[in-house]
Amino acid sequence: MRKVLAIVGPTASGKTRLSAEVAKKINGEIISADSRQIYKHIPVASSYPSAADLNSVRHYFINELEPGENFNAGEFGKKGRELIDKIFSTGKQAVITGGSGLYIRSVIDGLFESEIDDKGIREGLYEKLEKYGEEFLYDELKRTDEDTYAKIPKGKIRRVIRALEVYYASGKKISEFHKEKTEINFETIQIGLMLDRKYLYERINARTDEMLLNGLLDEVKLLKDNNFDYRKFNSLNTVGIKEVFKFLEGEYDYETMVAQIKQNTRRYAKRQMTWFRRDERIKWINVNEESDPEELSDEVIRIFNNN
Repeated sequence: MRKVLAIVGPTASGKTRLSAEVAKKINGEIISADSRQIYKHIPVASSYPSAADLNSVRHYFINELEPGENFNAGEFGKKGRELIDKIFSTGKQAVITGGSGLYIRSVIDGLFESEIDDKGIREGLYEKLEKYGEEFLYDELKRTDEDTYAKIPKGKIRRVIRALEVYYASGKKISEFHKEKTEINFETIQIGLMLDRKYLYERINARTDEMLLNGLLDEVKLLKDNNFDYRKFNSLNTVGIKEVFKFLEGEYDYETMVAQIKQNTRRYAKRQMTWFRRDERIKWINVNEESDPEELSDEVIRIFNNN
């Protein structure tokens, strides 16, 4: 059976750079399993791969959609499997990389409703609830999933929010999950990057500072000026963008904004690791200050070839 390589890990762990190095060595092409990098206009906020890496290795799902276009884990799984077939047909090796656990699971296993947990979408729905009230969300559910809407009595707003979260995260209604069986025609070798918490947090703090130096404020200000409000677009309801919006709107001062980006990114990394640790198939390699990028890429290839 064909083998797909997946390099996973928390944000700021270095998997994007490492994946490019590995792909160059094994004649690979990269499928980005990142729920934000697929969107245009946010290269700094979503940490696009470097121009050098994009030029040296073919990447998919980078800078493809406008913020207002919907994309979800269900679509990623379907299109990702189609891409894997295409990549193998050209004689190249498929490499999946990213930190969106649900996206990775969708492409390599198919989706299960119980696994869907998208905090960003959920928070956005609760913000709508606070701003517009319960009836607004009931109407939204009626437009997207009338069958489920008919089964939820008034006053059960949490069930409404859950149904909407599942729909927006996966592109499927809750009732549809039990009707489909996904056929997988490849084996996936997952390799995870494990960083000591202190070292990971240092990397997160350093990357936040780098993003600010690289123009994060200007990037988000342009979104705001073009009416791309994170409260309206799920694609923008993410760490780094929300905090800058609050700074631009006067809710945060600069120091608070920076502290909140770092803290919320650390929390996001913790949630990512909680997800990945549940998957016993992942083979972990340790990454620290002494790790040599060349040696790391060789270790990934060695594990992949030996499994």
